[in-house]
Amino acid sequence: MTSGGSRPIPSAEVDIGVELVVALLRSQHADLADLPVRPFANGWDNIMFRLGDDLAVRLPRRSAGAVLVEHEQRWLPELADRLPLPIPAPVRVGRPGLGYRWSWSVVPWFRGTSAAETDLSDPTREARRLGDFMAALHRVAPSDAPANPARDTFAGDRTERFEHAHRAVAGVLDELAASGAERVAHRWESLRRTERWAGPSLWVAGDVHAANLVVTDGEIGAVIDFGDLCAGDPAVDLAIAWMLFDEPDRAVFRAAASAGFAAVDDAMWRRAEAWALYFAVLYLANSADDARLERMGRRLVVAVLG
Repeated sequence: MTSGGSRPIPSAEVDIGVELVVALLRSQHADLADLPVRPFANGWDNIMFRLGDDLAVRLPRRSAGAVLVEHEQRWLPELADRLPLPIPAPVRVGRPGLGYRWSWSVVPWFRGTSAAETDLSDPTREARRLGDFMAALHRVAPSDAPANPARDTFAGDRTERFEHAHRAVAGVLDELAASGAERVAHRWESLRRTERWAGPSLWVAGDVHAANLVVTDGEIGAVIDFGDLCAGDPAVDLAIAWMLFDEPDRAVFRAAASAGFAAVDDAMWRRAEAWALYFAVLYLANSADDARLERMGRRLVVAVLG
């Protein structure tokens, strides 16, 4: 990898194999236990297995992910009813058992490929559709909505972490643009001074990036992975605009997202851009064993620097 100081994916705290998944299904959801089970993806917090043709099993692989699965189980069924794009609301809930100590879920399987790996057939149309999704999601959250200090405030409050990652990938930034590391640092200094969100805490997905959008036949077919779901400033979700769209389509996305509870004013748009730049250097700094994450980070740097 070319990312120099990149960190690898955290190690799993428990071994999870097909045998355990089948045993958990047989003990708690016996009617699903005879469906074929096969490994699919191993993420930072969770591991995913295909279950037959239409389902998947999502299990935490470390304690940091356990509470996130419980948030998804509590809130996604309620949110799904009002959103214009499908989300992975659990269809079955699994509980600790057979030596496995965390809750887990059976979720729908969405056919397609991630937006990090395929092109949209009509980016302008998809910018509007994804903006409509944001407008529907970003409504006032209840008082018992999850808190998430990594997502529910402002990227500009994370300058120490940004600077650490920036130093680690300075060489990559200079590969991507003339004086890239310096330009990224200057852009960050400008963006992090943006006015903070003063409105009520709204529902935010917290981790909307290209790899968490499923594209089916050229269209966004689902938004997945709501482990970072929380209440806060919706700007964090709007960073997807720089991950997927060029400048004209970002404007289409912004206009559609403005139709919800909170208009996307200039301050919110700058906070969204700050999140995009923050994610760019974090992706690069944590992509040691993830080529897709590195590609996402490189694309984001180029998009923000223009």
